[in-house]
Amino acid sequence: MVEKYDNFIKIPFTTDNLDRYFIRSSIFNALKSSLPYFKGELLDVGCGQMPYRKYILENSKINKYIGLDIETAIVYNEAVKPDYTWDGKAMPFDDESYSTLMATEVLEHCPEPELILQEMKRVLKKDGFLFLTTPFLWPLHETPHDEYRYTPFALNRLLKDAGFNDIKIYAGGGWHASLAQMLGLWVRRSGLSPKKRNILSILLKPVIKYLLKKDTPSSHFRESLMITNLFVSAQK
Repeated sequence: MVEKYDNFIKIPFTTDNLDRYFIRSSIFNALKSSLPYFKGELLDVGCGQMPYRKYILENSKINKYIGLDIETAIVYNEAVKPDYTWDGKAMPFDDESYSTLMATEVLEHCPEPELILQEMKRVLKKDGFLFLTTPFLWPLHETPHDEYRYTPFALNRLLKDAGFNDIKIYAGGGWHASLAQMLGLWVRRSGLSPKKRNILSILLKPVIKYLLKKDTPSSHFRESLMITNLFVSAQK
């Protein structure tokens, strides 16, 4: 059966989508808020099936969209191929080739994030814009190629060390969203029987909806704050 939604741009709040609804919605909302800074040629690092390509081209000043993925990347859609592949060490582009770079849910899979960020800076033009997202509260995935969960402090240090400026980091959600996300993940992915999963999904859906409505994400990373995921913007 073919899904009627893509879970990247069309993201339904349904009982069978409680595990993915918040994370995908928050990524898409963060992307939309950054679109005014997108311009020129864009490089999508770790592009996968490039789910945002059409939306970005139609709703920003991007005039060319290039997808780059690792040579051994998991293929989620046989019909979509990256424009370029690389070995994870040296991007096949000249210095200052792109005005905009994005990497959604990629950095946690990189064994050497310092190297990746240095390469991003190298191929980014002067005053170019970087947008990236990374999970914090999320299960192991694409194992064994799941390397890190980053705090905002680690991300800030890595980006500064790579030479980026005007770094802004904020969380997708706080305590309420974290609980909502964990409930969704638990009920859909923890191995419950189909009958229990379906019943509990119906019961938990209004609870998750309430928690997400009450949530107030923050960019002030104080002691004891719980976060779901992180969004970063920076400039060269």
